[in-house]
Amino acid sequence: MALARSTLPSPVGELTLIASDTGLVAVLWENDDPARVRTHVRLEETRDDPDHPILAMAGIQLDEYFAGTRRIFDLPLDFRGTDFQKSVWSQLLTIPFGETRTYRDIALALGHPTASRAVGAANGRNPISIIAPCHRVVGSSGALTGFAGGLETKAFLLRLEGPDLLL
Repeated sequence: MALARSTLPSPVGELTLIASDTGLVAVLWENDDPARVRTHVRLEETRDDPDHPILAMAGIQLDEYFAGTRRIFDLPLDFRGTDFQKSVWSQLLTIPFGETRTYRDIALALGHPTASRAVGAANGRNPISIIAPCHRVVGSSGALTGFAGGLETKAFLLRLEGPDLLL
């Protein structure tokens, strides 16, 4: 079954939304590296369908997020990855709006205290950007670290959620 696709203009560039019949599969950046999520999401296997109900709902909720009126997303998600990646991505969903966590915090929460680098790698392959808030993960010093949408975008999202998140 083909995945549905639509695009959404946003303050951080055009986002490509991808959904299955069961949930949102991806939120991709305008200049996203196709290799970043290629093993789980292939754009060439999607069909343009802006009326798809999950895509329409995701578009509305992302618009509300950028307008500052939504703090929690309420969408069915269809994570596609390894079991470890899915556990990291699920952990991202527990980071409250306006807060950050370190890679080590996530590794500890998963019961793998020495897996900070593996958490970082999984975080970098998160296909459902913004909604599974990988932008809320920072280095152990609190510094902004790699982000598929770019560090400027990561800083924008953190300022949107809480101006005091960036010191």
